[in-house]
Amino acid sequence: MTWTATSGNDDRSWEDRRVTVMGLGQFGGGLGVVQWLLRLGARVCVTDLASEKVLAEPIAALSDAVRSGRVRLALGGHAPTDFTECDLVIANAAVPKPWEHPLLLAARNAGIPVTSEIRLAAERLDQARTVGVTGSAGKSTTSSMLACALRESGRCVVLGGNIGGSLLGSAEPRDWTVLELSSAQLWWLSAESGLPGWSPRVAVLTNLAPNHIDWHGSLGHYLASKASIRAHQPEGGVFISRFDEEHPSQASEMARACPIGAWWRGGSSVGEVPSMRLATPGAHQERNARLAWSAAAACAAIDGQPWDAGRALTGLEAFTGLEHRLQLVGTFNGLQCFNDSKATTPEATAIALGAFPDWSRIHLIAGGYDKKVDLSAVRDLAPRLAGLYAIGATAHLLAPAPPAIRCESLRAAVDEAFARARAGDILLLSPACASYGEFINFEERGRKFVELVRSPRPAARC
Repeated sequence: MTWTATSGNDDRSWEDRRVTVMGLGQFGGGLGVVQWLLRLGARVCVTDLASEKVLAEPIAALSDAVRSGRVRLALGGHAPTDFTECDLVIANAAVPKPWEHPLLLAARNAGIPVTSEIRLAAERLDQARTVGVTGSAGKSTTSSMLACALRESGRCVVLGGNIGGSLLGSAEPRDWTVLELSSAQLWWLSAESGLPGWSPRVAVLTNLAPNHIDWHGSLGHYLASKASIRAHQPEGGVFISRFDEEHPSQASEMARACPIGAWWRGGSSVGEVPSMRLATPGAHQERNARLAWSAAAACAAIDGQPWDAGRALTGLEAFTGLEHRLQLVGTFNGLQCFNDSKATTPEATAIALGAFPDWSRIHLIAGGYDKKVDLSAVRDLAPRLAGLYAIGATAHLLAPAPPAIRCESLRAAVDEAFARARAGDILLLSPACASYGEFINFEERGRKFVELVRSPRPAARC
């Protein structure tokens, strides 16, 4: 009989099953699923296009299993037999266009089930006590704010999903699980993945804008994949969004581009949102906080437990922000430095800039991997800024001519900004692009920026 343990939560049948994990990655999800499989007794092949050197950190955590033969490493490329001679394939959500990937198609054609870490994790959650948060910008902050508000209101909360790590095998006590969900993860949770569609009981959408076209192949596919956040909600499901209200022209544009139309309309608004005095700057943070408040109130209405609204509000107001998300690093030589490395779209960069009243005092570092997204809105900011320093593969698009400056590296851009800035100015890393190329991921890029602004440097020119 064919083994089909790819849906449901029966974890008793994994002993000695041969599982191929495609994409170990750097965010913890790949490592988490491998460690979970090992606890269940499976034999795992880890295959990744990256080298052992690039993946040194997660591989080190698997060293004992590699030595014992429970894990086999196939790095620097993929062998077709690893996908056709196994019992299950678990694809990393970062693998683009999985519906047409030749190796995943080969597995399916050979009768091998294909799934993902987020799918396996979601199937093992209490759907009735799960909140999902998605959007093109603000989903990490909104998810974290929501978790903070729920904890302060007296609930046990676990935060996971796209924000990093894996919830597989987690035994933490919880009243609610908050999931940050990317468009790729939502595709894996949709019926289009070939498995039953799954949506959280409470779903939250921050906003929508062109993003991840390289993964999806088209803007329409990206927008339609996001719809899975509410497409399969259980009875009594709640959907919360103010996208139409807060961004009407952008919402109309996205509705025209989405093949299933404005699926985000008709959301709930739970109670009156109180005024807030947040520790983090910017109107976008206020929007995130309002969504988090409404979602927390929805959870309280569902679970029927006492709702300490005052403590929830205090928690939101005290929230200091996330690393790499408009993070104030400090003031150096009179220059206030902000790390917004997580801003990988032009819209996210525009939101970061909107947190500051005087753009003529901002030195903006932008650029990176080319996701084939229109960057002209960032390029055209150059005359309004104190400086625009372009890096990475998109530098020629962001700085085709002065006053924007093309730089060979992040180090050169930071040095140039410090050489040109005056006391009271702001240095903002908000790249509008992914990090691939000079850096492995946005975290590495952000950490390097923090290191650079805190270190003495020569006044180098770009």
